[in-house]
Amino acid sequence: MARNMNRRQVLGAGAAALGYLYLAPAVSAARVYRANEKLRVAGIGVGGKGSSDIDQAGNLMDVIALCDINDGNLAAKAKKWPEAKTFADYRKLYDDAALLKSIDAVVVSTADHSHAQASILAMRAGKHVYCQKPLTHDVYEAHLMRTEAAKAKVCTQMGNQGTAANGLRRAAELLRAGELGDVTAVHVWTNRPAGYWKQAPDVSDAKPPAKGSVPKGIHWDEFLGVAPDREFANGIHGFAWRGFWDYGTGAIGDMACHTANMAFMGLRLAHPTKVSAVAGDVNPLTCPSWANVVIEFPKRGNLAPVTLNWYEGKKDGKKVLPPDELVAKALEISGAKKLVDSGSILVGTKGFAYSPDDYGANVFFSTGKKTGNDTKPETLPVNNKGDQGQKDEWVAAIKAGKPELALANFDYGGLLTAAFLLGNVAIRTGKSFNFDGEKCAADIKEAAPLIRRTYRKGWDLIGYNA
Repeated sequence: MARNMNRRQVLGAGAAALGYLYLAPAVSAARVYRANEKLRVAGIGVGGKGSSDIDQAGNLMDVIALCDINDGNLAAKAKKWPEAKTFADYRKLYDDAALLKSIDAVVVSTADHSHAQASILAMRAGKHVYCQKPLTHDVYEAHLMRTEAAKAKVCTQMGNQGTAANGLRRAAELLRAGELGDVTAVHVWTNRPAGYWKQAPDVSDAKPPAKGSVPKGIHWDEFLGVAPDREFANGIHGFAWRGFWDYGTGAIGDMACHTANMAFMGLRLAHPTKVSAVAGDVNPLTCPSWANVVIEFPKRGNLAPVTLNWYEGKKDGKKVLPPDELVAKALEISGAKKLVDSGSILVGTKGFAYSPDDYGANVFFSTGKKTGNDTKPETLPVNNKGDQGQKDEWVAAIKAGKPELALANFDYGGLLTAAFLLGNVAIRTGKSFNFDGEKCAADIKEAAPLIRRTYRKGWDLIGYNA
């Protein structure tokens, strides 16, 4: 198969192959790049977080295409890269055969609900992909992203920049070396959504946002993309979409890829086998006012089973947090007087660890070890360059033809994302369930449409509804 294909060719090639984890015949991106060769990149979603993402990619590559549903965002970046072709609809970018042939890599920084499709179209065309966290909106999409990346042999990276931190990498090494013995419990909490965006109880199906007129320069249909058709309403577009189920993944989707990353990496977690949750103000429009999600992971070789607790929001005016005795231990080993608003605690047979850090880079071990900004990993690569470091590592992987050099590649990032998105399934169903990671299926029927939603007609470009 030819290496360069436009969107219509990608779709046509795979039209007869629909089924579980639908795959169009993949286009391998494997080729040798010269050390000083400048790659060419397209940015899809170039406002908000996407602004810094494309800027940082542009420090390493030539930006030749830009796409955003906000004309203002697009104009600002077009001013910086006047030679780049511009689009409001990523479908048209992929339909431009001549342009697509010139693109080596794509950065996807849209709202959560559009991550998977924009990324998979790129991978099926043989392009390397950097995608913001959470990697996807749905559990099934996360599984599909892993499969597509492997099939196309592309280099990928998820944008959870804490992965680049030396302190996180060293903490992961210590956990893998048994510093805490058998770690059997992990507790992770967050400061989201308070003060960041509105969801239940402020906004819900009983108190929906007021309908309004689409602001000038906003392409609403393109923003909706694969999501259900809905009239424009005030309080959705902009950062507030994170609290709406159709577009965002709430606090757990926004922050678990950061705050639980150190534990997930260090304990070599993968598919969970059981998930449950209790939550407040659960409704079909917006994410809950509070939640405690329990995710159970099985033995992994000689590693003990792990129960991971996630905490978000406030219940009866009080922040939902780990048990008081664990909080007391965390304060004792860190010497702090107050628990941070976002962090994690790990409990092992030989010790205890506390990370007062959204990114898991600063970690206090009860055994006396400590990691931070001045810590260097011993076996994992040194980086410590944050967001730019994530792009540096991704481009290095592309030029070396070694996807594994990007530590938050889609194989790892897909597992991390899917595990926590299952928490949203438990919140929304109100039921505990067993999960089969190989089949991407739960043992309760209510979970199926939440694990794998239906894309809007006209936007089912990757065979996702099949």
